Amino acid sequence: MSRQGAAYLVGGIRPPVSNGSGTLMDTDGQYLRLLSIFHYIVGAIIGLIGCVPFIHLGLGIAMVVGAFDEAGKEPPPPWLGWIFIVAAVWIIALFWFMAFCLLLAGRWLAVRKRYWFCFVVACIACTFTPFGTVLGVYTIIVLLRPSVKTLFGIGLT
Repeated sequence: MSRQGAAYLVGGIRPPVSNGSGTLMDTDGQYLRLLSIFHYIVGAIIGLIGCVPFIHLGLGIAMVVGAFDEAGKEPPPPWLGWIFIVAAVWIIALFWFMAFCLLLAGRWLAVRKRYWFCFVVACIACTFTPFGTVLGVYTIIVLLRPSVKTLFGIGLT
């Protein structure tokens, strides 16, 4: 195996070299297209994970309305139900907002617009392990290339 092939297996991304079939810009365009697709996928996954707290929301509502009242047993206090409700709503909103931002960044990567929004979303995506971290790191690596900045129109004077 060649040295470049071994580096690909370890690092995951081949260095952008022109092999005669295309230019460096074509390679960067392919990376941006793939990153766009992966942003859509990770955004959908984060959106689905954001649906899990609906269980807690339901439990909180049940505690508040008294669904757990049984004869002879003391029901949970209503304030505990409100804690469940507020925490669930915040977590759902956080995850769905991040999913929306990832989907939007995926779109803007595809059309090569809003460089800084894509960069910030990539940085924030690193907090969503494991998929967001991998996607965020690779997105940052690709976005820091001077040739990619040129595709976005950054740094042109």
